[in-house]
Amino acid sequence: MTARVGLMSGKVYIRTFGCQMNVKDTERMMGLLAERGYAPCDDPGEADVLLVNTCSVREKPEQKVFGALGRLKSAKDANPRAVIGVCGCVAQRMGQELLDAVNHLDLVVGTQAIHRLPELVERAREGERIAAVDWLEVGDQDLFATPREPAGGISAFVSIMQGCDNHCAYCIVPSVRGPQVSRKMDAVIGETSALAEKGVREITLLGQNVNAYVDGSTRFPDILDMVSRVDGVARVRFTTSHPKDLDDRLIEVMAENDRIMENFHLPVQAGSDAVLARMNRGYDSARYLGLIRKLREAMPDIGITTDLIVGFPGETQMDFQATLDLVSEVRYDETFSFRYSIRPGTQAALFDGQVPEDEKYDRLYRLQELQRRITENKNLEQVGKTHEVLVTGTSKTDPTRMSGRSRTNRLVHFSRNGHKPGDLVKLKITRALKHSLAAQEDGPR
Repeated sequence: MTARVGLMSGKVYIRTFGCQMNVKDTERMMGLLAERGYAPCDDPGEADVLLVNTCSVREKPEQKVFGALGRLKSAKDANPRAVIGVCGCVAQRMGQELLDAVNHLDLVVGTQAIHRLPELVERAREGERIAAVDWLEVGDQDLFATPREPAGGISAFVSIMQGCDNHCAYCIVPSVRGPQVSRKMDAVIGETSALAEKGVREITLLGQNVNAYVDGSTRFPDILDMVSRVDGVARVRFTTSHPKDLDDRLIEVMAENDRIMENFHLPVQAGSDAVLARMNRGYDSARYLGLIRKLREAMPDIGITTDLIVGFPGETQMDFQATLDLVSEVRYDETFSFRYSIRPGTQAALFDGQVPEDEKYDRLYRLQELQRRITENKNLEQVGKTHEVLVTGTSKTDPTRMSGRSRTNRLVHFSRNGHKPGDLVKLKITRALKHSLAAQEDGPR
């Protein structure tokens, strides 16, 4: 045992692909390894452990994983004792198959084995090749195991649920994240309090279907409200929501609580009722648009974003036009749009009517051009308005200026004026940029 403990030190390099849940998982992985003596590093050539945290929601991010593994081989050649591992959704989906396919890979860690990472790394450093992709029992809170010492910073993610029970026809999440599991309320509040004590000002609650959270009688609007009332927390956000779980109570809590930001990511995926039915989304366009109206009636300035898929099997030009029409009607602040890609094990992988790739590219271009124009116009509409901005740090595009996020999650650049990260400042928007806003101080400090 003494020899094993001696191995647990060195440097760790982690490359992360995918969503905010993966970013949070990477934080957990680094924190758990830090408790055993490891330090993070940005250079794979200096690392003793090299991990790739993966996404398999779409084909392209999954393909990037193999490219990343190929590039890490040189680090293994230079240091044969280094351990290379794949974590996350691709690891969960492929398991032993991935280990067999990549000779220089030592470790495969699925989405439900992150809490075991220090032990698994230790075994890999002793020469064992391991694929750990077992499923935990439903309700096992090891899914949410976090380091004893939370990370600091101005903003932080807090996972409150994992998995999904919806089984949308295109989606691999139930296969790689498992059934829906909600975290215990006390654990959520405990992690939030620990983060606030470290100086975190903004909390983002995470889940594949975050607004389906339930712990006994505590539902999502309740936990959202409770987190906002933790001492030291100035702002609360959440992602990602499903339209079928958006109810009047959630809208009411958001509208009444000043610490909950007027910002809602509400994936629609398509504007055609026929496509939505084939996707098994559980709502039609009229139901979705009704939710948008309710949100804007309660919070007129709310920022709304969405996810969209083009080229779903059977999507006609008329179906696609319905998506363009919906985007034009809603006028999202931003959309995240993708070409449909076949995911093994999903219902849609077996559907007839697969859309040609060149047609998918054309539809995606037309959709993104429409959204680009809408975003530019919505940014122009902000000029002259005052926004409350949480200062996050130095601007990445201009080191002489600061950056922050408005309540509606718009990126704002402004003069330093003695501001520091974590400050809340009132700023008047002076200029609309392509993807952000420029501002100046609104009145005396």
